[in-house]
Amino acid sequence: MTITALELNRATLSRQLLLQREPLSVPDGVRRVVALQAQHPASPYIALWNRLTGFAPAELDAAFAGRSVVKATLMRITLHAVHAEDYPVFRAAMQPTLYASRLGSRFAAAGLTPADAHELVPELLAFARSPRTSAQMQAWTEERLGAEKKDGAWWGLKGYAPLHHAPTDAAWSFGHRPSFVTADTPAPPAGRALDPQSMQTLVLRYLAGFGPASVADIAQFAMVQRAPVRAALRDLDGAVEQLQGPDGGTLFDLPGASRPPADTPAPPRLMAMWDSTLLAYADRSRLIPPAYRPLVIRRNGDVLPSLLVDGHVAGVWRPLDDGIEATAFQPLSPATWDGLAAEAQSLKALLDDREAAVYSRYHHWWDKLPEAEVRML
Repeated sequence: MTITALELNRATLSRQLLLQREPLSVPDGVRRVVALQAQHPASPYIALWNRLTGFAPAELDAAFAGRSVVKATLMRITLHAVHAEDYPVFRAAMQPTLYASRLGSRFAAAGLTPADAHELVPELLAFARSPRTSAQMQAWTEERLGAEKKDGAWWGLKGYAPLHHAPTDAAWSFGHRPSFVTADTPAPPAGRALDPQSMQTLVLRYLAGFGPASVADIAQFAMVQRAPVRAALRDLDGAVEQLQGPDGGTLFDLPGASRPPADTPAPPRLMAMWDSTLLAYADRSRLIPPAYRPLVIRRNGDVLPSLLVDGHVAGVWRPLDDGIEATAFQPLSPATWDGLAAEAQSLKALLDDREAAVYSRYHHWWDKLPEAEVRML
């Protein structure tokens, strides 16, 4: 079976709840979309506002506080919000990647080895049974290793050890100065070996939320090696099916998964900064036209809050004093502008209750955008 580029786009939008908002609880919504990138504290809230009917931010506050949804370093070695029941298996699938990145050269430059980490992690987790600020964690590290080793040690351990970010009283449950608490996992990680079962589960969860997809897409989403992804797909023979993509390459998917027709209407959306959907593929042209990619994904990795029009990125947005400013990289129809204005009115109400000037520290990127149509919504 062959699937077209537009059919791929609509499959992603359907599974990411972007064709229509769904009446789900916050934990169920997070589980449906697999993971919400949480590098900026506001982004999971805006992501769920885009996806859930009648989303109330207090529901996500409560989910974080009750730890039914947790925030931690996971896929792509960055912060994600995931369902608590997904965290242990996602963390196990990421073990080789986190071991290599967090216990590598910078950790070694502090005079430490992976063996030191495996000795320190249980003690660190015991200390963090109650929430600890970053300053407290650094002081703990310095007490055990000395001032000359604390920075490199803490840099490695905070990403490698199974820690959740602990909610604070910040506007979006988390501020820019994090606190940490021990994750509820069976045992601390050790070694660089991969648990094959965890990789199989990650592959199945990814395909449910983002498929159909290639081996390269799955590996890009998690930042894992392609070989274990291929091995997982081989072991899942019968649980996944193969399709032919628009470029002739092989894609994998779950039998019976949602694949709406290419002409399914896709409503406009104001996507969060670093929205996971824009970063879940090696081939990001599924949602981002190649000409717009350098405008939206900046060289330092910042991914600007984007306008999604007919299922594809068509510009960017930012909140200003007078409302939501939309910059369109292409001509948009009056009906599209009306749809964006309705979304902007709802989003502004959400932001006004929390942080009206969200993402303001990234406004410098707007000076580097090409000339385009700009409207205040």
